[in-house]
Amino acid sequence: QVQLVESGGGLVQPGGSLRLSCAASGFTFRLYAMSWYRQAPGKERELVASITSAGYTTNYADSVKGRFTISRDNTKNTVYLQMNSLKPEDTAVYSCNVRYSGTYYWGQGTQVTVAS
Repeated sequence: QVQLVESGGGLVQPGGSLRLSCAASGFTFRLYAMSWYRQAPGKERELVASITSAGYTTNYADSVKGRFTISRDNTKNTVYLQMNSLKPEDTAVYSCNVRYSGTYYWGQGTQVTVAS
């Protein structure tokens, strides 16, 4: 079955950096677009970034453009989110997502806290 496992979250100071990873299994990873979402306390889940199957095209929320970079390694079945110049408003649970066979699948999420 499809499984997505996020890692790399933690506590970081404003202006710092963090790299999230999402390990995927249960489907042919290289054929599917992948996305990162986040959800802050009391707020709706927000699309942060997405990447096409081969990694040639990426999209970002306006709030993270220029600071975050999504990438993937299809030989490792892993998608990454490099987060630089972090701000307190980036604090959220970050989850990766794939639409496979008409169904959306989610990982359990990893907590990112930006605070001094």
